[in-house]
Amino acid sequence: MRVAVGGDHAGFELKQFLEQEIERLGHDVVSLGAHEYNALDDYPDFALEVAQHVASRDADRGVVVCGSGIGACIAANKVHGVRAGVGADTYSARQGVEHDDMNVLALGSRITGIEVVKDVLKAFLAAEFSGEDRHVRRLNKVIEIERLPGNGA
Repeated sequence: MRVAVGGDHAGFELKQFLEQEIERLGHDVVSLGAHEYNALDDYPDFALEVAQHVASRDADRGVVVCGSGIGACIAANKVHGVRAGVGADTYSARQGVEHDDMNVLALGSRITGIEVVKDVLKAFLAAEFSGEDRHVRRLNKVIEIERLPGNGA
């Protein structure tokens, strides 16, 4: 699996760790920055790049990191075809993929400890969309929301 990874200054150290961990788990990393610490960079720039890679299928999944995970999650969700969620626990990371076809994981470097991050990442990458009728029905409704006038589709 190809995993695009991006994070701002608040997520810089965690992003570097995540890239190593993703490779250790046997996946390919698409590193989208930040590539050096810059206290003035902004999470939307990195979240957009990761989301675009996922939406265009240049990456199978994405991981975005900022201080809380919230801002990067919001920014990534602005890209058509992206379903990002904050993963503060393994259940949410796994269930988000299995039930909602989540394709971008948002993490908060200032709120989630490294051991939890490892478990959350592993759960996210190991999960697969269930394809169950009820989940497909709900996913199709979400996709229809993206197609509504005024939603950039």
